[in-house]
Amino acid sequence: MKPIYLDHAASTPVHPEVAKVMYNMLLEQFGNASSVHTYGRSAKKIINGARDTIAGFLGCAPDEWVFTSGGTESDNLALFGAAEASAHKGKHIITTAVEHHAVLHTCEALEKQGFSVTYLPVNTEGRVSAADVEAALREDTVLISVMFANNEVGTVEPIEEIGRLAAAHGILFHVDAVQVLGMLPITLRELPVDYMSFTAHKINGPQGIGGLYVRRGAPLQPRQHGGLQERGRRAGTESLAGAAGFAKAVELAVTGLVQRREKALTLRTVLLQELDRRIGRESYVINGDKQEFLPGILNLSFPGVSTDVLLMNLDMEGIAAASGSACTSGSLEISHVLQAMKLPDELLNSAIRFSTGLGNTNEEMEYVAQKVETILKRLRK
Repeated sequence: MKPIYLDHAASTPVHPEVAKVMYNMLLEQFGNASSVHTYGRSAKKIINGARDTIAGFLGCAPDEWVFTSGGTESDNLALFGAAEASAHKGKHIITTAVEHHAVLHTCEALEKQGFSVTYLPVNTEGRVSAADVEAALREDTVLISVMFANNEVGTVEPIEEIGRLAAAHGILFHVDAVQVLGMLPITLRELPVDYMSFTAHKINGPQGIGGLYVRRGAPLQPRQHGGLQERGRRAGTESLAGAAGFAKAVELAVTGLVQRREKALTLRTVLLQELDRRIGRESYVINGDKQEFLPGILNLSFPGVSTDVLLMNLDMEGIAAASGSACTSGSLEISHVLQAMKLPDELLNSAIRFSTGLGNTNEEMEYVAQKVETILKRLRK
């Protein structure tokens, strides 16, 4: 059996059609989109074409889309940009304890600038309550940031309910949607959201490019200065190949959403059924919401076996999994998401995230279950 990649929540393989678009672009286009000569105009056409394509598939106006370097920059730009632009109205921000560190660390930086941040708790399945959001509102609240779905346990949050609440109180609302594109339908003009963050490398696009939806009229203070690119919201020479590749990846993800979701559900089901057959349902615990979840993310705890030892043994068998976010999994720290869910130590210390995607098969899931059985028998002696 060839090596099995089950860390698609961290990054995905580039789709061959995306690679083809990017390869042709790298060979044929090298002008700067800000130049006024023929090469520059050709480059500008590519950027605008990619913007139009993405906007069309995500249901927003082209001028509401800002290209960035990825999800982290999109989160940073949204939070810093919205908070600083609204500071004259108030300096209170609401978020959750299970956000990606691109949001949490940005909030910590804003606290050092004089903002007050409320970090809301979640239930044992990682879901925040809209009632808790409402209870946390203050007269000086200017921004709420809640992720669409969690990158570690896959729990989908009630963003529409929270968005309607924010809109009713005139509060800006940001959503980190990095994990949901291509797995849940998104029509931005129909969502009560002011800012939404995306990245290409989670949907079989290239690393190093992302995007931020900024609802028309929503304030945004730029973080980068030096040029008038992206309508003055994000200075810097645009990546032609990156934008074109991102647009193709969005097209494939959105048009293939039903098939992608069905395949992910099938892979999840096969893995769980095989684990039940081989080690028994009582030998592991599913972390996350049992109803509202992304099918491509499956977080399991195997009590009695530590996370790092299990990951190492899986890796030796050619199986790539993770302990949580790729931004922190190398630190050997216990997941802040699982801690916020208040899981017992035996589950905190034995959690593994399996995330599926392009190229994975049912046969691979059967093989993974077989190897988990072998490893657990060896380690639990």
